[in-house]
Amino acid sequence: QVQLVESGGGSVQAGGSLRLSCAASGVPYSSVRMGWFRQAPGKEREGVAGIYRASASTNYADSVKGRFTISQDNAKNTVYLQMNSLKPEDTAMYYCAAGSAGRAVLHRPDTFGFWGQGTQVTVSS
Repeated sequence: QVQLVESGGGSVQAGGSLRLSCAASGVPYSSVRMGWFRQAPGKEREGVAGIYRASASTNYADSVKGRFTISQDNAKNTVYLQMNSLKPEDTAMYYCAAGSAGRAVLHRPDTFGFWGQGTQVTVSS
C-alpha cells in the first residue's frame, strides 16, 4: 500500500519560511522521482520542485528558483521542501507525489502515479 503523508504547512507572513515534509512508504517503482506540486483555488496544479531518489538531481519551477529547496533523507524515506522568502502568490495546497523516474516530469502532474492528501500553505502580505 502506497502512502505519501505531507506535513509542515501553515500560515506565515510574506518573507517567512516553512518546511514541508513528505513521508513515503510502499512506492513500487525501482527508480523513483519525487515531486512537490501546488494548486491554488481556480488554478491548475503546477510542479514546484522535483528530485530523483537515486542521484538527488533536482529541478525547480522558475517561480520558486532561489527560494525553495527540495531535499531527501532516503534512510527515512522522506522528502522535504524548504520554502524561504515566501510570497502571497505561494499560497496554495501543496502536494507530494511519486512517479517512475523514467516517466515522471515536473511539468506533467499526470505522469506522477501516487499522491498525498496535501498540506495548506497560506502566505499573508
